[in-house]
Amino acid sequence: MSDQVIVAVDAMGGDHAPREIVKGCIETTNLDDIKIILVGNEDQIKNELSQYTYDQSKISIAHASEVITMEDSPVTAIRKKKDSSMVVGLNLLKQKEADAFISAGNTGALLAGGTFLVGRIKGVERPALAPLIPNKKGFSLLIDCGANMDSKPGYLAQFAQMGSIYMEKIMGISSPKVGLVNVGAEKEKGNQLTKEAYSLIEALDVNFIGNIEARDIPYGEADVIVCDAFTGNIILKYTEGFGLALFDIIKEELTRNTSSKIGALLSKSAFKRVKNRFDYTEYGGAPMLGLQGLVVKAHGSSNAKAIGSAIRQAIKFKEQKIVDQIEQKINQ
Repeated sequence: MSDQVIVAVDAMGGDHAPREIVKGCIETTNLDDIKIILVGNEDQIKNELSQYTYDQSKISIAHASEVITMEDSPVTAIRKKKDSSMVVGLNLLKQKEADAFISAGNTGALLAGGTFLVGRIKGVERPALAPLIPNKKGFSLLIDCGANMDSKPGYLAQFAQMGSIYMEKIMGISSPKVGLVNVGAEKEKGNQLTKEAYSLIEALDVNFIGNIEARDIPYGEADVIVCDAFTGNIILKYTEGFGLALFDIIKEELTRNTSSKIGALLSKSAFKRVKNRFDYTEYGGAPMLGLQGLVVKAHGSSNAKAIGSAIRQAIKFKEQKIVDQIEQKINQ
């Protein structure tokens, strides 16, 4: 069996498609044992490819005449736009013609399509969207943040298992710490969902550290942050918004007067290092864990670097046999 990794990429999804998507794919053609299928409007893709010199054996095109936009209703779009770049790409994954599918397009449609078309791993009750979010120590995996607004305790227990596997095998963290988002650290705190989930996770073969409060998240108290998608999405959006606002405030203060500007100039390298620590483009996108193949949701504003990182993420996902490991763990 070939060790080649085939990655299908939605060339039409995202704010900077197809330009940055194609560029990111081109920049990964120097990797060994990789083949990329660009999915989307063939003429537009060829126009972008014509600007580069690259190994043409590593990139092919799967034509798709439609595009699912950010305004489209997710489920309706998946059902009706059968020749969209997203649906065509997901079907390549379903039919085992690709090992992974990456899209910076409509999140809701990708979640719906991943579930309906690719399908769940045997034993997995619900797949989960799991982005990495920055903290003082590095990054934590937030699972779930978009797929299951109404969760059951059993879902959260499986999220803990899947998240642990991902952080250990993909991020290289030995025995990752798992925390359950709650309003207090004590076991008896929270609502019915968190109380029952606590007992289930506590019984699993994971490094469960108990409940964590939202204020613990930025300090990196847990490597895997478990919650329902409603809670997770609020955490994710607040983290993104607060980070941007904080950088704006710092910029305003550093340019307020001459002495501040001098201080800013002297501190420029330090601020650049801080910014780099929050750079999502280093880590690709958010995997949808629990599916029979890897679906990665790249940020809507992904540039070439982010797409390239997502492709490297897909390579590692296959090398580490994450789907097999999740199935084995869930069904043991």
